[in-house]
Amino acid sequence: MGQVLISRNPCTGKFIEEYSALNSREIASSIEKADAAFSLWRKTTFPERAAVLAKVAAALREAKPKLARLMAIEMGKPIKEGQAEVEKAAMCSEYYAEHAARYLAPEELPSDASRSYVCYQPLGALLGILPWNAPLWLAARYFAPALMAGNTCVLKHDPNVPGCAQAIAEVFVSAGAPENILVNLPIETSAVVDAIRHQAIQAVSFTGSANAGAIVAATAAAEVKHSVLELGGSDPLIVLSDADLDTAADIATLSRTINAGQSCIAAKRIIVEANIYDAFIDKLKTRLAKLKLGDPLLEDTDIGPIARDDLRQNLHRQVLESIEAGANCIMGGEPASGDGYFYPVTLLTDVDETMSAFKEETFGPVMAVIKANDKEHALELANNTEYGLGASIWTRDLALAESFAMALNAGQVAVNGIVKTDPRLPSGGIKKSGYGRELGPHGIREFVNAKQIWIK
Repeated sequence: MGQVLISRNPCTGKFIEEYSALNSREIASSIEKADAAFSLWRKTTFPERAAVLAKVAAALREAKPKLARLMAIEMGKPIKEGQAEVEKAAMCSEYYAEHAARYLAPEELPSDASRSYVCYQPLGALLGILPWNAPLWLAARYFAPALMAGNTCVLKHDPNVPGCAQAIAEVFVSAGAPENILVNLPIETSAVVDAIRHQAIQAVSFTGSANAGAIVAATAAAEVKHSVLELGGSDPLIVLSDADLDTAADIATLSRTINAGQSCIAAKRIIVEANIYDAFIDKLKTRLAKLKLGDPLLEDTDIGPIARDDLRQNLHRQVLESIEAGANCIMGGEPASGDGYFYPVTLLTDVDETMSAFKEETFGPVMAVIKANDKEHALELANNTEYGLGASIWTRDLALAESFAMALNAGQVAVNGIVKTDPRLPSGGIKKSGYGRELGPHGIREFVNAKQIWIK
């Protein structure tokens, strides 16, 4: 019997379905289909590609109920969040359909030639290696710019969400997209290295953990293939004494608990100036206490389960270690009893640099609050991390905010707002949060050949 990918419902822990995993021959055949499709797709015009992406967006919206339900039962995303995610994926497809031609227009550059310019041409078949926590959105931010640039896409999704991966491929079929411009690759994680090494794969886009990203990057580099890595984060949210505390508390709560806290760019370390520290904790407690933990298929559920039990156990280890090191647990802190992989909203205060909740990425609804002596100390604490994905600063002093934004070691900074991904703006990290950029004009130029043309 061949290998299979098993889908389990994190709300109940029960088996949903199994999907056949491709063997080495089938992996090669699937990649070669995307490579063959590239020979025709690369010759299409931007308007022709845009028409296809517009149909994909429409098909995503038509399949929204099915896709949102699949996310709920395969990885635990509350149904209301899943519906919004499908809409965001559709919007991303439409955005690149509209803007790709401008982003990739040839650029005239002065030189000693009669005419010299740079044109942007597709590379070929790409490999996208995606995580489970945003199955539709992370797929769209990979395939929309890549396809509009004229590449074809091999989609290796996480083994947690094989149903979502298959459904994405089915969306392309229902949209009438050219055959094999997107190919689903249901494989075990151990087979990823062979997929990267296949000669038809020209570049790799990876979203996931820093440890897995290092393996992907090393493998791609050994094959002299370009890669873009969007890895983990331990994003700081800094609240200074002159901030709008109510709005800051609202956004801190949303950012930390959306998708049950399972987001790379979630605010994970809440750094608060000392003279407002206690007052701000009270505001956080009030907001966190209102959130409802439960079945992600119910419309009134705010927090669904953790995607897997091993992830829940690791999250609990981080909480226990932090408490043992001196953190105060104001609420939560114990895995929910009963079926499924639920973890309650947890508020840890008096967290410091020595604790797991500060040093490690916490992937779950655990909020760590740190006291800063003053503004300078807050900035020092924010930058005291091996990660550098996103960061935010809350203050009414916009000049100070911009100086903080320049000093924060992160790929993106929000001032008085939530750190988020947006098709209009580039996103990515530094340090152990990865390299390269996705989205915006920068993202679509990651997977093209910037070819210089010199004419005398």
